Parts: sequence; structure tokens; C-alpha cells
Amino acid sequence: MNARVGALMSAQWGLITRRQAIGAGMLGHRIDSLVRAGTWIAVRRGVYAEAAYVSSLTTYPHLRVLTDRADSLRVDDPHVMSHHSSALVQQLDVLREPEPVTHIGRPGIVGAHLRHGVKHHLAPFEPGQVVEIDGVPVLDPSRTSLDIAREHGYLQGLVAADSALRAGATLVDLERAASSMTSWPNVTVVRDVIASASPLTDSVAETLGRDLVSQLGYGVPQPQFGLTAEGRTVWCDLRLGRHFFEIDGRSKLRSVGAGGFAVKDPEDVLWDEKLRQDFVTGFKTGVSRLTWRDFFGRRRQIALERCRREFLDTCSRFGADATDLAQFRPRHAKPRVVVRRGPVLPTWSP
Repeated sequence: MNARVGALMSAQWGLITRRQAIGAGMLGHRIDSLVRAGTWIAVRRGVYAEAAYVSSLTTYPHLRVLTDRADSLRVDDPHVMSHHSSALVQQLDVLREPEPVTHIGRPGIVGAHLRHGVKHHLAPFEPGQVVEIDGVPVLDPSRTSLDIAREHGYLQGLVAADSALRAGATLVDLERAASSMTSWPNVTVVRDVIASASPLTDSVAETLGRDLVSQLGYGVPQPQFGLTAEGRTVWCDLRLGRHFFEIDGRSKLRSVGAGGFAVKDPEDVLWDEKLRQDFVTGFKTGVSRLTWRDFFGRRRQIALERCRREFLDTCSRFGADATDLAQFRPRHAKPRVVVRRGPVLPTWSP
């Protein structure tokens, strides 16, 4: 590999098109021999990367971003990444698409067209809505989340909007992005998403939990409800009346080194959680616990029935009025969790 090819690949997340490689001095048969030998692989037709580099990408977001980037290199006309393709580049937490495709925004085209796994979108955007991530132009988090809502519906959009708010966007930003969408397809979904979005959720699971609890029909739960007493402060994920809904995940038990959040032995984590729940229920409250699989399919209905039963049991024992808890509320908001993310893709080097 000559230096010009290496420089191009370094600037393009380890990717190079056949046309670029030939323009940089490689012969076509040399490219073909590298592919036959398994040294290079075709990420997309006419777009290549080193096989060793691709095999190092073990997560779905990394592989999806590389594929989207390869698709983008095949489009000669000016464009920006949009929808899920934009969200993944910006490391927004979103639900996966049912059928993943590469999304790009192209000013001046008529309608939306799906060609060879790339969806070209008509919807216009303002220059101020474009940000650049590692040399790739993408639509900003607010616009991206609302495009996902129009494309995939309320729940996908709500997850994306909450994620945009965690990333630093504001409800005003969402409203501003929606202001140009008058009469656009599915704009009513956008309005519903903005009305329900919250900057207080710490994860996708908490967004899904808020949506599930709202479906119970007893009101919208309050996120991040804190209680302070006996020298300690506890923050509960969701509150409805005197009942709390906690979202559990294996990551709370998995060590930081293994990609989780636990800095203690799992046994100690579980014991701490037991003491935490004892503290919360000591205020004459009830607790329901939810996991990821409770949010989808047949288990969602089972979870709804269980949560309804547990919530009504708390109401029958302690009532629904929680005004007496005001004296135990923290004087400050919950400290926000700062997630230090790595690069969108691991660095490629020749």
C-alpha cells in the first residue's frame, strides 16, 4: 500500500473507494488480488477496508457506522447523514431500525428514494442544522431525533428525542426543529414526541419504562424522584403517587472493565440495592421492578398487568397522596451522569 492510499484511508475511517485507490496509484488487479487474498474486504461494492480493521469492530454501532460511511462514499452528490445514520455517528442512544438502511439528506431531490440500501431523503434542512463529526456532515441531534420519529413512529422518536436532550439539546431546540415541519408527513407524531420528551432520563431503558408506566392510565410518572433522610439520598427512576418503578439491567452488576457500571463485587451491589429498597419502602411506598424484556412483545402486557396490580396494592395500603414526602425531597437536582464515550470508530492506521 502506498502512502497516498494510506493517507486516504486514514482520513476516511479506514475506507477507500476503488476510484480513489486507482487515482492514488494502485492498479486495479492489485486491488482485486488484495480482496482475493482476504487482506481487503468490500464493505460495499467498490468501497474497501482492511479485513483486520473490520474484524476489530465488534459492536453493532461500529459496524453500522462503517457501512453507512461506505455507502456515503459512493454518493457523489452533496449530502449529509440523517436519521439513524446521523444518530449513530453522534453516538445518540436509539432503538435499532427494523430493517437498517443508510439515510442521507440530499437537497433538491424529489421524494424519498431507496437505492441499493441507501435512502435519499427530500426533507429540506437549514445550514445551521448541520454539524460535522470526524469530517462527516450530519444533521444535529434535535433534527435527527424528529426525523426518526417521522420515519419510525412515536416510541423510536421518543427514545431518540430523550437521547438528544441528554446530549445537550433542549426542548426549545426540538420545537425549533419542528417549526419547519408544518404539513410534513407524520408531523403529528413529532408533536407527540416533543410533548412527552424529558431531559431527566439517564438511559433508553428509562425512556421505555416511562412509556410503559404511562400506559397504565394513571398519569405520567415523575422521573428521578429523590428522597433524603438519615444522612443518605436516593434517586428513584419513576414515581406515580406513592409507588416507584425501578429499571434494572445486568450492566449494574457487570464490572466497568467488562463494559458495565459496577465498581464493587456483584454480591455487594445486590446487597446495597436491597438496603436501598428497604430505605425507599420505609416511607410507606411500593416498588415495582422492570427489565428490558418487559418493554416488548408478549411480556409487555404481562408487565403492564403486574405493575397495575402492584400500583393499586400500594394505593390500597398507603393511598395515592405523596405530599408528605415533600419534606424529604433533596434540595438539589440529581447530578447528571457524564458518559465519556470513545471514538465513533476505533482509529485506523496503516
